[in-house]
Amino acid sequence: MKSKGESSASLPAPKSEGLAGVVVADTNMSFIDGEKGVLKYCGYSIEDLAANSTFEEIVYLLYRRELPNKEKAEEMIQTIGDARKLPSEVVKSIDSLAGKTSPMSLLRTVVSIIGHFEESVKLENLPDKALRLIGQIGTAVAMIDRKRNGLEYVKSDSKREHADDFIRMLTGNEPTEIQIKALNQYLVLLADHGFNASTFSARVTAGTLANLHAATTSAMGTLSGPLHGGANERAMNMILDVGTPEKAAEFVKECIEKKQRIMGFGHRVYKVDDPRAPILKSMSKKIWEEKGDMTLFETAEAIEREVKTAKPGLITNVDFYSATLLYGIGVPPDLFTPLFAMSRVAGWTAHTIEQYGNNRLIRPRARYVGATDRTYVPIDKR
Repeated sequence: MKSKGESSASLPAPKSEGLAGVVVADTNMSFIDGEKGVLKYCGYSIEDLAANSTFEEIVYLLYRRELPNKEKAEEMIQTIGDARKLPSEVVKSIDSLAGKTSPMSLLRTVVSIIGHFEESVKLENLPDKALRLIGQIGTAVAMIDRKRNGLEYVKSDSKREHADDFIRMLTGNEPTEIQIKALNQYLVLLADHGFNASTFSARVTAGTLANLHAATTSAMGTLSGPLHGGANERAMNMILDVGTPEKAAEFVKECIEKKQRIMGFGHRVYKVDDPRAPILKSMSKKIWEEKGDMTLFETAEAIEREVKTAKPGLITNVDFYSATLLYGIGVPPDLFTPLFAMSRVAGWTAHTIEQYGNNRLIRPRARYVGATDRTYVPIDKR
């Protein structure tokens, strides 16, 4: 019961914690049915897209709402490939800051700096700016990691697909076909996902008519949180800490007893398994089979098995097996969130363009629940 002077009736509508279930806008990009475990981009099932399409095709799809033909797909590969060149001033910023802050923090700063080198353009030209950003983020992630490890930068190759060239720029080695396919599937699967927290941030910023890079910077700040983009890093560190399949049961039991969150499980939208999870699991298994050491993958499987036995309703989400997939390719855990951004920038920029195209300032209201009738007391009498 409220004490005198307090009110919870400033707004008549019932609140929804975290805006859960509240529809705030229309979109024709991602369709999600959490009850059935369905995800589609522009009407195409995520299973078909992950199995058959490149990341570049998905970028084209999100921007144009149609899949490209072979000629258009090759043009997109070339366009994003040409964009994998950073202004010298941006490279200098990476040289100066890499290793002094987290990779995600530096990547966010890099995106903001890149915006200084883009002229203001009309709405119809925004896709060109957005495509440049998609290419530039991939190069920046690779550069950040190599610089902090004291390694020379690997020059981009505009003829290669984005996943292929990124692995080469990051590791300095020619990637295997399985590695390329694995990273490509990861980029496809995480490219968009409705009005998730970071995409919503991008659209809120775009709704003020701030520029594309400001909207993307907002999204990246949101993604960096451990309950969003940082979850896969924590999931991988958890798997590494467990170490072997034999330790999984005791670990899960202890977490449940202490009511500790087990990273990589549960989702705000999906009530059955995240449809992206089994695809990532299958590809992750192939990565570790190629490496000839299944220990960490089998540890992840054991954790999943124990969790589902102890908590049958707790689903496996996209973070769990994306962690083992990326780690198997050679991506360090603290680079996982930048890799997430490297994929999701496709969705962020597409949503930003969509927001600009039918813009209305996003301005929700809060329901005030504090005191409403208080008497002011001068400071010398308090």
